[in-house]
Amino acid sequence: MKLEEHFEPFPELATKRATLRPIEYSDLNDIASYCTVPEVSRYTVWDVHKSIEDTKAFIDFVINRYATQKVGPWGIELKESGRIIGSCSFVSWDNNNRRAELGYVLSNQYWNQGIMTEVIRRIIEFGFKDLELIRIEARCLPSNLGSSKVMEKTGMKYEGILRRHIWAKNEFQDLAMYSIIRDDFESGFRDSPDI
Repeated sequence: MKLEEHFEPFPELATKRATLRPIEYSDLNDIASYCTVPEVSRYTVWDVHKSIEDTKAFIDFVINRYATQKVGPWGIELKESGRIIGSCSFVSWDNNNRRAELGYVLSNQYWNQGIMTEVIRRIIEFGFKDLELIRIEARCLPSNLGSSKVMEKTGMKYEGILRRHIWAKNEFQDLAMYSIIRDDFESGFRDSPDI
């Protein structure tokens, strides 16, 4: 079964503190509250949103993906407040080799609280149990120590530097590659108390 078929309908997931659900137009102000912060977009491939129109264009793009049965991001809704505080998605995948890559962003107001680690662990579990993936990977700029820490805490292993791998922010940049494979997951990851 192709990964895309598992997103019809779009799956909602839950962790102890968050609900992972489709993004809606009603989330506009929540998403703008962090996408307009330069510190948040510092390590992303997208530029800081300069206006509410930039954020609306992002939501238009996401909702179009849902409507055309393409994989789109989960909005990370904090259970305590009901607000969207970030997003996470499979940004690419290879059905033949049962491999997918994760991407994510979180409001700087919630950094260093373990929320993204909790979310990524849940999505990794979904990837191996429901999507039957063999490998899940994620990449970040080598200077993005916060993202590296999330990957390590979710059981991913550092594999090395992909030199001049991506054109972003007007330059070619290196990326640090991390991955977790099914063997890692089956050796004890699934019983994490964070999920």
